[in-house]
Amino acid sequence: MNIATEILLLFAAVFFIVLFFVLLSKPIKWFFKLLINAIFGFIILFIVNFFGAYIELQLSVGWLSAIITGIFGIPGIILLILIENFFI
Repeated sequence: MNIATEILLLFAAVFFIVLFFVLLSKPIKWFFKLLINAIFGFIILFIVNFFGAYIELQLSVGWLSAIITGIFGIPGIILLILIENFFI
């Protein structure tokens, strides 16, 4: 791995550790709200992938993309499309 990849992985690890501790410090209802949003995000991503197959548009379905979609909705989907099709 090059140094940029290692630095990016380090920042990602620190971000997820901080996110984990923040989620533990909040009331449990925030966790369930995030879980419900992630489930809706998964459903939306599968729908986008189903209809996007006709125009050769595919999005990866994972927990992070589901949470982004569940929290941000349509702007989150547009963000994921831009990231996956133009930057990756």
